[in-house]
Amino acid sequence: MKNFLATMPRLAAWLERLSRNAFSFPLALLAALGLLVISELSYRHSVQAIEALRMQNLARVSTQRLMLAVVDAESGQRGYLLTGRPEYLQPYRAAVQDIREATLVLQRHYGKDHAQAPQLTELLRLVANKLSELETTLALHTQGKEDAWRTLVGSGIGREAMQAMRAAADALIEAETRAINLQREGIKETLQINRIGVGTVTAIGLLAFFMYLRQSVALDLERQSRQQSLQNERDRLERQVRQRTADLTHLAQHLQSAREDEKSRLARELHDELGALLTAAKLDLARIRSRLVQMGGAAPELSTRIEHLTSTLNSGIALKRRIIEDLRPSALSNLGLVAALEILAREFEQRSGLKVQCALQAVKLTPASELTVYRLVQEGLTNVAKYAQAREVRISLREEGPWALAAVQDDGVGFDPGQQKPSAHGLLGMRYRVEAEGGQLRLHSAPGAGTRIEAALPLSLEAAAPAAQAADPAG
Repeated sequence: MKNFLATMPRLAAWLERLSRNAFSFPLALLAALGLLVISELSYRHSVQAIEALRMQNLARVSTQRLMLAVVDAESGQRGYLLTGRPEYLQPYRAAVQDIREATLVLQRHYGKDHAQAPQLTELLRLVANKLSELETTLALHTQGKEDAWRTLVGSGIGREAMQAMRAAADALIEAETRAINLQREGIKETLQINRIGVGTVTAIGLLAFFMYLRQSVALDLERQSRQQSLQNERDRLERQVRQRTADLTHLAQHLQSAREDEKSRLARELHDELGALLTAAKLDLARIRSRLVQMGGAAPELSTRIEHLTSTLNSGIALKRRIIEDLRPSALSNLGLVAALEILAREFEQRSGLKVQCALQAVKLTPASELTVYRLVQEGLTNVAKYAQAREVRISLREEGPWALAAVQDDGVGFDPGQQKPSAHGLLGMRYRVEAEGGQLRLHSAPGAGTRIEAALPLSLEAAAPAAQAADPAG
């Protein structure tokens, strides 16, 4: 017992090394193939042994049938001799037919068995002699030679022949019985070998399965470890991406604010500096015209030049005003978002010839959000003029809970939002501006179904609190 306990750690260590071996699966495969080979060989050997048993049993039965047929033939012959009635010849003839059939079976069986062939030959010779004796007796009876057939029957030749036949038949039956016993022992040995082989292969298979399970567990642990490492790395990268995205968002928002501030500054400078220059030039031109009138008029060519210069100054002033409005819409600062959108829609309707319907409600937004809504509608109208091929445009602005919803919708050709071109910077710019103000941009479009661009922007704090109380029944 102590020796066994002392070997347990070494056995456990050996199993540990074996379970981590890379040959566990080939070993299991080899065990399965070995099991199949053992099973197939055992099956074939058993089938052959069973077939041999069948043939040997058939030979034994045929020998017994032969002897029984001889007895039946003799009984039928004696009955006929004693009674003289022809119906006793029927069993005799049937027995003779059975003797012939049994003889054929035995000849086929012992035709290749050289060891028992002489014994069979002797048996068949004795049977033939017996049949010859029976036929002779019947012939003498038929010829009316009563003394002759009685003498032949009482001579004891038939009894000696039957004893010799029984001895020969018993020898064949005993030989077949020994062969049958040998076949049975062979089948038992085959089954025992198959049992041992199956047990051994099963043990090997279980060992291989155990090794495979150990490897599977190790692989699962390794895979989980790698997945955890990948997940940690993914989380780290996601945090890094979120941080970089936030940094880029802040930077872009700063750049956007700086650009809007620069536009405002440039608009003020254009309004102040360029406006003052153009206004001074127009006043000087008006003085020159007035002086020329006081002097009695100017030459026609000079008057034409003065009128052309006046028209040029008016065009410059209009261009200056349009540039300033594009840089920083003065209507948005002076009149509010609704009025600025109505002016923008009216000017677009005049330029494009499209019908524009407005459904605008006053909403409370921060100045930055108001500018975002104005730029959104401006960009949407620009896209309609360039790509939509529409007949009608709808502009809407309304409150919904703590949100302000602004939308531009057309009945144009539409497009597939899933196949936007990488160069579609206008929509990308809209989305960024809206998200920079804490809102969401939704785009709905389909080929032939028009396009709807909708932005949801949070209301300013002064308007959001009453709206939230109205939306909350508990408030």
